[in-house]
Amino acid sequence: MPTHNPKIRIGQIGVGHAHADKLAVYRNSPDYEVVGIVEPDEKLRLAAQNKPAFRDLPWMTREELLSQPGLQAVLIETEVRHLLDQAEACIAAGRHVHLDKPAGESLEQYRRILQSAQRQSLLMQMGYMFRYNPGYLLLKKFIQQGWLGEIFEVHAVMSKVLDPRTREQLGAYPGGIMFELGCHVIDLVLNILPQPDRITSFSRQVVTGQDRLIDNMLAVFEYPKATATIRSTGVEVEGFARRHVTVCGTRGTFHIQPLDNPSIRLSLAESVTDPDTGKVYRKGVQEIELPKYARYVGDADDMAKIIRGDKPSDYSYAHDLAVQTAVLQASGLLKSH
Repeated sequence: MPTHNPKIRIGQIGVGHAHADKLAVYRNSPDYEVVGIVEPDEKLRLAAQNKPAFRDLPWMTREELLSQPGLQAVLIETEVRHLLDQAEACIAAGRHVHLDKPAGESLEQYRRILQSAQRQSLLMQMGYMFRYNPGYLLLKKFIQQGWLGEIFEVHAVMSKVLDPRTREQLGAYPGGIMFELGCHVIDLVLNILPQPDRITSFSRQVVTGQDRLIDNMLAVFEYPKATATIRSTGVEVEGFARRHVTVCGTRGTFHIQPLDNPSIRLSLAESVTDPDTGKVYRKGVQEIELPKYARYVGDADDMAKIIRGDKPSDYSYAHDLAVQTAVLQASGLLKSH
């Protein structure tokens, strides 16, 4: 007889994050029951309550949410400045957490939260939106199988055009567009290469006189035999279409573009065969089309499996700390040694 998994009871704190509407994915998933939502800011709450993602949900205080019977996990979707405080309260209460990005500005507080989560065997899933991207998952397989040879170069671009209101909001954070947007691909790079020996950050402001946002940034990651470059801007007209990750190895090059609806250009020195599927990737250049990517569905599916004990997390506490360290260094907020 097949066993029936009871729904995982979750809630959400905050609607101020740019990705807060992802709650709709969890409401539509058979794995979850959303028991309530918290937003102490009345203005934000009023603006959000009639959006489809939040409509007809009970609004409550954080204390009320954390005392809900059987609550297992909380999504933290506040404005960035409040993310860590809310996550710390939820971990202290013994709840699993999905924390949206970036993981705040205090590396010390984030480290403390991760240590507490690890002691309690609680999931701290970061909301980097390309972790379950099919193009990236295939790239991970190529790297794990050694099909690209020794990696010597990675470059990534994560850009868009920001409207004046968003620019003003993001200008409150000195880390600029790398802190807000480039962090998504920093997470990918640190899954491809280890923590770098040194990170050098270059910060420029293209649109001046309107706000404080550093809107044109480059970070260079240095390794003994490799370099990685990450660019992020808030002013690129074709920003979404040009979002990409390229990995160059001694036996092949793997290029994903655009990231949001991934397509792959693959170049190989020799043909390889996938042992799991039997698919042959031939010597030379080929284009690989992938199914359309829906954000956050993979995150929600993976979280359910981890909470139910069906699998361990693919992302260690140490990895997430290394990513946040690199994000702060690439944003010019933390010195790289």
